[in-house]
Amino acid sequence: MLVIARDGTHEIEIHRSRFRCHLARVGDVDAAMAFIAAIRREHWDATHNCSALRVGPDGGAQRSSDDGEPAGTAGVPMLEVLVRRELTDTVAVVTRWFGGTKLGAGGLVRAYGRAVSEAIDAVGTLRRVRHRTFTLAAPHADAGRLQNALHTAGHPIADVAYGRDAVFTVHVPEAAASGFVGWVAEQTGGAVEPVAGDAVELDVL
Repeated sequence: MLVIARDGTHEIEIHRSRFRCHLARVGDVDAAMAFIAAIRREHWDATHNCSALRVGPDGGAQRSSDDGEPAGTAGVPMLEVLVRRELTDTVAVVTRWFGGTKLGAGGLVRAYGRAVSEAIDAVGTLRRVRHRTFTLAAPHADAGRLQNALHTAGHPIADVAYGRDAVFTVHVPEAAASGFVGWVAEQTGGAVEPVAGDAVELDVL
């Protein structure tokens, strides 16, 4: 699955109608509905504030609203863009100010879908990847060498705690988890044994 890289807005104009898409990352349906309500309050003077949302590990929670546009011409094509782009934990609101020219059903479908698609292109996307958390306890005398090795190998250190030992917390993609254990053994001569912890979902380029 993918998520948007950041919140953002993007506006297009078609036959003098303005379509402004607002995108936000959200953690659940309630947060998405709160965002939709906030946009509607902000743009109360607009002709329509149509919306679509997709949240959950597999994007399973989905909703859309045409907000007064002909049925199926706004919220549905907006949601279809989120599905086609494999996005989750994302809400889109397209605010329309009518420009005086009717676009017809097909024109509306294209306009709302285009507004969301171009907004996604503008903010960018990240891949959501399952990682395994490992903790590595190293004597202080060896901590600097291990830290450098982790950095050089491209294993970002999420946290370091200093006590009797230096304890590094590292998130490793699950697909590479077994290889990481062997790599640590090789780097430390078997002196450091990674302890596997919980799985976490992280967003990466």
